[in-house]
Parts: sequence; C-alpha cells; structure tokens
Amino acid sequence: MSKNLDGLQSLSGQYRGILCDVWGVLHNGVAAYENAVSALQLFRANGGYVVLLTNSPQRNTKVMLQLDSLGIARNTYDAIVTSGDVTRELISAASSSIYHIGPERDLHLFDGLSFSLTSADEAESVVCTGLFDDENEHPDDYKKQLENFASRGLPFICANPDIVVERGDKLIWCAGALARMYQQIGGEIRLAGKPYDPIYKLAAKTMSEILADDVDKSQLLAIGDGMPTDVAGAIQFGSDLIFVTQGIHSNEYSENGVVNETQLKAFLLRESVDPTYWIPQLIW
Repeated sequence: MSKNLDGLQSLSGQYRGILCDVWGVLHNGVAAYENAVSALQLFRANGGYVVLLTNSPQRNTKVMLQLDSLGIARNTYDAIVTSGDVTRELISAASSSIYHIGPERDLHLFDGLSFSLTSADEAESVVCTGLFDDENEHPDDYKKQLENFASRGLPFICANPDIVVERGDKLIWCAGALARMYQQIGGEIRLAGKPYDPIYKLAAKTMSEILADDVDKSQLLAIGDGMPTDVAGAIQFGSDLIFVTQGIHSNEYSENGVVNETQLKAFLLRESVDPTYWIPQLIW
C-alpha cells in the first residue's frame, strides 16, 4: 500500500528533481493552491529542481503567463513542458489540411507550422485542443461529427489527453474525452501528452539540461492527481510518484473532504496501481 506522506519535506534530499502536474496540484483553474506552490519553492530552495509537466494543449510560454495571472511566481519551477509542446511534432507529421476542434485561444499551438486550417468537410486530419465551449458542451454533442471523421479514416490528434479537469468547483470536459470517444467508434487517435512517452522524454531531457548532467529516473519524483494520465504515466516512465488525492478522483474515497483510507485502498486496487506515496494536497 502507498505510504501516506506528511509533506514534501520528509523526502528532502532523496530526489534531485520533481516532475509536477499543474492543474489539480498547483491550481484549480481559478485559484492557486498556496501550500503546494510554497512546497515546490522550498524544494528548490533546498537544492532541488522542478519541471512542471502539464497536459495543457497550450505551449509552455502561454502556460507560464497563465501561472503568472494566478500569482504563481516563477521561482516555483525551473521549466515547463506541455502536451502542446510535444503535440506540435504530431501536427507537423500530419497532412497539411487540418480541421481544428477547440477554442480560439489555442490557435497559437499552430504558430510556425506549415499547414492550412480547413473546414470539417475538406479536412484530412483533425487536431483537438478541447471542446469549443467547455462550460456548456458535452462530448456527446460531437458524436455525429466524430463518426463522420472516423468513416473517412481521418487521424485524430489530441493535444490534451485529460478527460476532465477541475475549474473551480466544477469538472470540465477536455480533448481526451473526445479522443476516447473517437477511439471507441473505431477512429485512429494520436497522442503525445501524459501518459505517453514523448512528453516524459522531453521532460527528462529538459531536466538533464537544467542539471547539466544525465539524470536517472530513480532521481526523479512525479506528482499528480490524474489516474489515467499522471499516475499511469509516472509508472510507465519508471519514477516514484506522489498521488495527490484531493483532485479529480476525490469523490471515490473522500467523505466530507477527508480521505477514507479503506476506500482509497480499494480504489487503488480497482485501478491496479500502487503509487509510492499519497497526500491529500501537496504541502511542504
């Protein structure tokens, strides 16, 4: 059974670097989690390094500005690696006629790439960064269009493998929900974010560049709250992991905001995972 961690301080000196999820660990899309931010700052102050690892479909420069707007200081981390960063390689390898599903704010993902955005009828590939209106739409609203794409054999490039994320006190559908549906109806999906290898390879490369030294996976600690993304990705990558329980799965094992350890154990057994540590919220 995973060990209940008192705080990040209890692991001080055991890891050279942290690969930390953003949405659900450092903030909920509306407000920063001050204790989590402080924990990473103190980890860095004690000689550690932090790479933020997020399934955001946006590029790292945009995520940095979003963190600025939430009051998350830049001394909280050394670098940011996003699903958007690694998805650009998938887009570059796709056909040049692309239909984009997602809000206009994500269009910067395509900057500098050679392709043309086209209509759904003329597309040869689909790139999804999210729902057009994630506050009001449901994945089922896209089913007929996805069936049409699948019947035409269009590859579906998903820039954010997350199924849902927290936004304040609500759960919001993400691009991963559409990718899951597309796969279920027989379509081809292409993903590079968590839990897939490309984003972890880039994160490890980034960490090695920061350290000016090759870093072993045993020296890295992953932190996240998403079972199919953060947890599965860290296990496949081969690093130790802190599972933050007060995230998107909290209803599975929490009562009035308090983790029921028996229910948590049952949940982890159902998911067939055994994270190294668990903690309700990231603290020092």
